[in-house]
Amino acid sequence: MINAASIAVIGAGWAGCASAVELANAGHRVTLFDAARTLGGRARAVEVDGKRLDNGQHILLGAYKETLRLLKQTGVGPDVSLMRLPLQMRYPAGCDGMDFVTPRLPAPLHLLGALLRAKGLSRDDKLALARFSTTARWMNWQLHEDCTVSTLLERFDQTERLIKLMWRPLCIAALNTPPERASAQIFLNVLRDSLGARRAASDMLIPRVDLSALFPLQAAAFLQKNGGTVQSGSTVQRICKTEKGWSLTLGGGQEEQMFDAVVVATSALQAASLLNELTGRPLIPEFEYEPITTCYLQYSPGTRLEQPLFALNDDAESACWGQFVFDRGWLDSRQEGLLAVVVSASTQAIASGQEALTKAISSQLAAAFQQAHLAQPLWSRVISEKRATFSCTPALLRPSEKTEFPHLVVAGDYLESDYPATLESATCSGVKAARLLCDHFASK
Repeated sequence: MINAASIAVIGAGWAGCASAVELANAGHRVTLFDAARTLGGRARAVEVDGKRLDNGQHILLGAYKETLRLLKQTGVGPDVSLMRLPLQMRYPAGCDGMDFVTPRLPAPLHLLGALLRAKGLSRDDKLALARFSTTARWMNWQLHEDCTVSTLLERFDQTERLIKLMWRPLCIAALNTPPERASAQIFLNVLRDSLGARRAASDMLIPRVDLSALFPLQAAAFLQKNGGTVQSGSTVQRICKTEKGWSLTLGGGQEEQMFDAVVVATSALQAASLLNELTGRPLIPEFEYEPITTCYLQYSPGTRLEQPLFALNDDAESACWGQFVFDRGWLDSRQEGLLAVVVSASTQAIASGQEALTKAISSQLAAAFQQAHLAQPLWSRVISEKRATFSCTPALLRPSEKTEFPHLVVAGDYLESDYPATLESATCSGVKAARLLCDHFASK
């Protein structure tokens, strides 16, 4: 029999929702707070001109074990809600690109098969890719000392073309940090759990439903079904430790609420505001941040790409070019003709303004797919998350979920992890924070 406790989870992003589900499943009384009306944090749905869009297009991986487990636990059928594609890097015919698709073979034969069948790569490119994979496995995907991804690729004698067409876009997509500044060890961790694991782990999973519907709303329903409550539109302004537990001061003149324990699952900036005053020291460090921008372009309903996802040439001289384009019509028939172009690490891109960015990207698509009408979308919208992720630089120190108080924990994708800021690192952190509290109350 557990010692049930009343627990506040502050922040209904993916980390907070994961904590709430794990705690409720363990029998605790959970209240989930979020300042916004829409659940999901930095991975949520937004309403734009009558369209329900994501604030950023996301890809999950088959290696995301905790995320997939929580989806199933909250009643989400991954096979229905996610489109599963084999690991691939495919460029449109109008690009000087490559065509790399892993076949349905056991690991590591799927990589060998993809390499042998790859188009657009020379013999030297393929040998460089094989050398990278073999050496990384021999090293057990570990470095003695972290460095940048660019330095790692140089050490592994990767060709200029392979870096441009594969490693650079993979690095930017996974870490949201350019390879010149990105952590090689974190990049290797991602490759270890995808390229270096079983074949299904390397699969790319694209949500068919909006990000709020995929997990946060399901988590809220699970929480309420298990006796918990959700208070959206409620801003927690202050946390105080008292003799009776933890007191939460809410905005809008609401009464203070008392809890036995607290999970702070907000952004790093908001967590610092709540916790640094409480502890009297900088518990949450200051991070540098990278934005992610998604440019949505609506065309006539008959517009359809040959496949759901394409990579795009990312010209370093054009900051306004996207790295990947998604055909939303493949994912949801109600979004036929809607393309989503992702610009990761998009600081320079958003500085040019939405109109210039939209024009540049639509022109990029028209040239890449050799279809002139793509330069003239019927409707467009640019959505940027300016602090989408922390800048994942080498040897970056990240705090843990523990604090000096056993009944106060932190959760978030910015905390100590093998991964960069991803949905999986958020859910893993949320679960870890919840289990710390469960262990604490179980021992009392």
